[in-house]
Amino acid sequence: MVVGGIASALHGSASITFDIDICQSRTMENLARLEASLKELGARLRGGAEDIVVPWDARTLQARDNFTFATKLGDLDCLGTPAGTNGFDDLSANAVEMDIEGVKFRVVSLNDLIRMKRASGRPKDRIELEVLGALREELENG
Repeated sequence: MVVGGIASALHGSASITFDIDICQSRTMENLARLEASLKELGARLRGGAEDIVVPWDARTLQARDNFTFATKLGDLDCLGTPAGTNGFDDLSANAVEMDIEGVKFRVVSLNDLIRMKRASGRPKDRIELEVLGALREELENG
């Protein structure tokens, strides 16, 4: 499920981000799919030495909650339990499905995105809260 800055943009924010954040289901079946995707993307730990080989298998992915990767398509953050949430199942309950050029995917709801940004407390997230709050107000008032 898409979370973070890309999710903000998909909900209408004009803020710019340079990575994609996802919240992954932590079932072994899903982590096996994530493993295959990471291998296809040539993922390596962001900030790590390029010559360190890490076995990206489902068990390794299950052992930690969050990973930050550099891939051949850009930076990817995989978050098991984003700030202010109980993880994928919590966020999945309110997620929305979006479609871009025939590709369907799930995106965290605007309200849950606001909850996550508020919980993180980072300066850039406090700024984004103003934008997201205005978007929510606009949607509610039509």
